[in-house]
Amino acid sequence: MFAKSYLLLTLGTAAGLALTGCASSTPAATATTTTATTATAATTAEAAPKGPVMPGIGLDLSARDLSVSPCDNFFEYASGTWVKNTPIPAAESSWGSWNTLIDQNNVVLRNILETAAANKTATKGTNAQKVGDFYASAMDTMAIEKAGLKYLQPELARIAAIKDLKSLQSALVRQQMLQTRSVFGVGVRQDSKKSTEYALYMGQGGLTLPDRDYYLKDDARSKTIRTAYTTYLTNMFKMLGDNSATASKNAATVLRLETRLAKASKDRVALRDRYANYNKMTVAEANAQFPNLGLTAMLPQVGLGAAKEVIVGQPEFMKEASAALKQEPVGDWKTYLRAHLVNSVSSALPKAYVDESFRFNQVMSGAKQQQPRWKRMLRATDGTLGEAFGQIYVEKAFTPETKKKALEMVANIKEAMGEHIQALEWMSPATKTEAMKKLNGFTVKIGYPDKWKDYSALTISRESYLKNVLAARQWEFKDNVGHYGKPIDRTEWGMTPPTVNAYYNSSMNEIVFPAGIMQPPFFDPKADDAVNYGGMGAVIGHEITHGFDDQGRQSDAEGNLRDWWTKEDAAEFSKRTDLVGKQYSAFSPLDSVYVNGKLTMGENLADFGGTALAYSALQKQLKKQYGSDPRPQYDGLTPEQRFFLAWAQVWRTSMRPEALRQQVLTDPHSPAQYRTNGPLMNMPEFYEAFGCKEDAKMVRAQDVRARVW
Repeated sequence: MFAKSYLLLTLGTAAGLALTGCASSTPAATATTTTATTATAATTAEAAPKGPVMPGIGLDLSARDLSVSPCDNFFEYASGTWVKNTPIPAAESSWGSWNTLIDQNNVVLRNILETAAANKTATKGTNAQKVGDFYASAMDTMAIEKAGLKYLQPELARIAAIKDLKSLQSALVRQQMLQTRSVFGVGVRQDSKKSTEYALYMGQGGLTLPDRDYYLKDDARSKTIRTAYTTYLTNMFKMLGDNSATASKNAATVLRLETRLAKASKDRVALRDRYANYNKMTVAEANAQFPNLGLTAMLPQVGLGAAKEVIVGQPEFMKEASAALKQEPVGDWKTYLRAHLVNSVSSALPKAYVDESFRFNQVMSGAKQQQPRWKRMLRATDGTLGEAFGQIYVEKAFTPETKKKALEMVANIKEAMGEHIQALEWMSPATKTEAMKKLNGFTVKIGYPDKWKDYSALTISRESYLKNVLAARQWEFKDNVGHYGKPIDRTEWGMTPPTVNAYYNSSMNEIVFPAGIMQPPFFDPKADDAVNYGGMGAVIGHEITHGFDDQGRQSDAEGNLRDWWTKEDAAEFSKRTDLVGKQYSAFSPLDSVYVNGKLTMGENLADFGGTALAYSALQKQLKKQYGSDPRPQYDGLTPEQRFFLAWAQVWRTSMRPEALRQQVLTDPHSPAQYRTNGPLMNMPEFYEAFGCKEDAKMVRAQDVRARVW
């Protein structure tokens, strides 16, 4: 939901973040440019007292392509040789620093899970028993094959029993509990305008393809994906027992219904408008506007009978969905629900279903082969019981010293943000006061929750993986709606401790950094401050800035959606962000494919702010540590150069064209090379660090240079 802003999002089964450009070079060219680069470094070093040259830790200097000037393309300079020499593994659609850290993490996590699975005598009901049994059942492929659809039959029978609109509405209640993403979504979270209370939300849904545009665009790529999707559906229906003609007809039915829902869906840019997607009404009003959704009958069945109001994200979609439920034949909706149910649990079904799902996902991700089962099931266990085995993970992989250092970095970067706010020449004192109030109100969560999630109501056994998946989904749904009417739980986390990611939650006004990300290349206790501030420091600055990006700035210190800006300041902010949007919309990672500057606005602003804040905090740290004394030049590089190299190497990524196209269409994050270069092209501090001249490609002219925070 739009209350959270993440550092990184993944794109489905095997997709990742970004594409990188490859630069090939001849030995002669490399030798020539090495001299030039060394000269630039020497020029920059003259700006600060020269210190001793020492071996450094934390940067991969062999990754650099020294045939590329840092002032022409810093992404390629910092990582070009790595990109050229590091193929994307066959089972991946992208590969980069994130993936290598996740792989390192997985070694620890796999050991925890295999140890838990080997323990068949764990006390029933304990987290150890649940984690062990869940993973053991997930890895027991022989039992999964033998069971076939046995554990899915009761759910298929419920769908088969639908006879009319009323029983269709009852079936949709069940699909909400099973989280099959059928037609629309219902859930509970903080009220965006009243953050001290939980509210009931309804939002658009019902699609299987990643975005509405996949159904509506007529370009060759979109048609190819729709054809692959139709083939997938046809083969799925055949496996369920339909003959070829029926299976083909059923696939067309599903695509037709989803296309109707897609036409009524808001696009991803429209979904970023927080006010337009906040439409509070009474349940009675919602029921009158969308009579065929069966809302008044649904809410008591899911434990929300006390709800008197609902916040509807997209009323026009709900009207169309309501009309479609009545206008379309009941038999067609039964076909649709059957497809959604089976597709949503395909990973827990026999191999034929898993393989068919992968063949379809290959078309979008470009991955050449499927990831090993243990990796897929590790992710599933983390998603289901992440805080249960996350406790063991934290004991093994996260030290108190790391948490202490992270808290220090957060304090330093928050202080830098305060100084940046106060120094803004375009912001009035009134808005600055509110901005400082919000900044000082941030809650910081690092490593792991103070209060662990309680899984006691969830029953897990070794009988059936599919049974465990269905039980876990119902438990999770019940856990979510159980918040309604209770005080806000500010101890909750939206990520598990092993997660290699971070987020800002506007309703909580909190920044959250799981233990998983507090490792190299983001944070290395052995590395110098420049490397850690270029990595983890920029991540911290990124999440802090999310509180002040184009969406985050709309919430106040208490997390309420409220306009606390003067009209003049809001106009000045928009003028600056429009410039950022234009810059990114001009970036083209593939022929005829352009970044959507409006969709990626929040993340781009967070990258701009993250690098600027971390750089300022580093300068204060260096001054505190060395004063006016010479600063060491690790690996012959100044601290400033190491800072920017650390930033670039965090984002080094290669991506298959198929996955890149999907990212540009659906992901609010820009491709990796633009996350690297985009902010730096606007930073005089970067130009100075590498001695870039005004006509260099990485240097934007002053009149088109963007800086917000």
